[in-house]
Amino acid sequence: MSWRYSCDRALLAVLLAMLVSCASFPSNLDPPKVSLESFRSLPAASGLPRFEIKLRVINPNKQPLDIAGISYSIELLDKEVITGVANNIPAIEGYGEGVVTLEAGLQLLEILRLMTGLGASRSDPMVYRFSAKIAFNGLMPTQRVQESGEIKMH
Repeated sequence: MSWRYSCDRALLAVLLAMLVSCASFPSNLDPPKVSLESFRSLPAASGLPRFEIKLRVINPNKQPLDIAGISYSIELLDKEVITGVANNIPAIEGYGEGVVTLEAGLQLLEILRLMTGLGASRSDPMVYRFSAKIAFNGLMPTQRVQESGEIKMH
């Protein structure tokens, strides 16, 4: 075995050890806390209801959270009637919190199916489920949020 071959193997072993040790370092980043702040209907100019969804994001780290994007969906009475994405989200400063506002409209076909299933009149609250996937730029892992509640119909 030549000197060059053993040096190449030693260098490769050192590089592999460095990669393994870097990959096994525990992350000093705590996951952000994300909760549904509000879900409300907006005045409908086009005839179809629109909704405003606000998420509260708390950053427990000293570095800012750079949100790459959010994909979300809302189910009413177990029917997915709203889906959307957002990618123009301001950063949440370190040890800070912020509110991310999303606006969405109903999917016409799904709302027609929902209304057909409701019957002519309904005054009971409608159960909703909000699900979101929040992706971050950098080392922060993707976060998933799911909350449910009721919408009171007037």
